[in-house]
Amino acid sequence: MQPSAPPFDERLTAPRSWWLIAFGVGVACALMLLPLGTLPMLAGLVGGGAAAAVVVSSYGSARIRVVAGALVAGDARIPLSALGEVEVLNAREALAWRTHKADARAFMLLRGYVETAVRVEVTDPQDPTPYIFLSTRDPRGLAAALSAVPAA
Repeated sequence: MQPSAPPFDERLTAPRSWWLIAFGVGVACALMLLPLGTLPMLAGLVGGGAAAAVVVSSYGSARIRVVAGALVAGDARIPLSALGEVEVLNAREALAWRTHKADARAFMLLRGYVETAVRVEVTDPQDPTPYIFLSTRDPRGLAAALSAVPAA
């Protein structure tokens, strides 16, 4: 029997334009090594492009899931029992919470290329984190998943 899919699972992948920039980094590395010959130029193209692609891929590999009574956001795993009210943020509100409304104690998984987000209150009295800010392309879906799944 196949395990059931989590109620919410999103990967915050980097935009396509970033992959074009990674290729441009490879071309720039190739041009820097062009005076040394064809073989170093090709090594610069492949090596520089590969290194830039690794950076783009790792930055774009952030994942948000609601599974097994917990919210898993990046490296953090927070039990749903420690979470309170979920606030869906549109692009304007998300920008405000990323900048002038931000609390330095908050856990933030943000990506500048994702305009919308959710802000989840942390109710655990032992945790000094006031809230969790998560960039997401589907804030309503994440809010629904956090509200619908019973805490384990």
